[in-house]
Amino acid sequence: MKQNGKAMETPKTNKYFRIIWRCCNLCMCLFFALASYVQINDPDAGLWMAGYAIPAGLCLLISFYPHVTETLLWRRLADLHTLISAAVAAMLGWTLYKEGVEHVLQQEEGREFSGLVLTAVWLLLCRHSGRNPIGALRACTAAAITAFPFVAWLYYYINKDLRAAWPSHCKTAL
Repeated sequence: MKQNGKAMETPKTNKYFRIIWRCCNLCMCLFFALASYVQINDPDAGLWMAGYAIPAGLCLLISFYPHVTETLLWRRLADLHTLISAAVAAMLGWTLYKEGVEHVLQQEEGREFSGLVLTAVWLLLCRHSGRNPIGALRACTAAAITAFPFVAWLYYYINKDLRAAWPSHCKTAL
């Protein structure tokens, strides 16, 4: 169906996009919860556990109540977490750049940087998602972003030699 030369979404496709959006948030909730759990052996576990538990909770809320993103408390908490994540990611990114690190995921700081960027990007994608209908672009972007950490985790889990140089606290959580 087209209107003014643009493709329109039918209510049926919009329903599927909403289902995809809610499923992606549930999967990201699971990922962030798992990421929080594996921090248990980290020297600064409390900080990183909170850093992943907060987005896990926010994603869980979206998966059950998609319009929660329009509440003041949800927005403020997500904005504050995004700001802190972006600031710490910028510092870690600058450190990695200065040190000339080429294999980012082989360094603990690189994995921390990647997790913070993922957290910030996901929360930005969720921002105001309750205000407008979920379209194809947001649903497809969410599906791609959701698949990435699970595929990466599986890849590193299968290839044990990639984890050989990791510190012991990174190897023993799962």
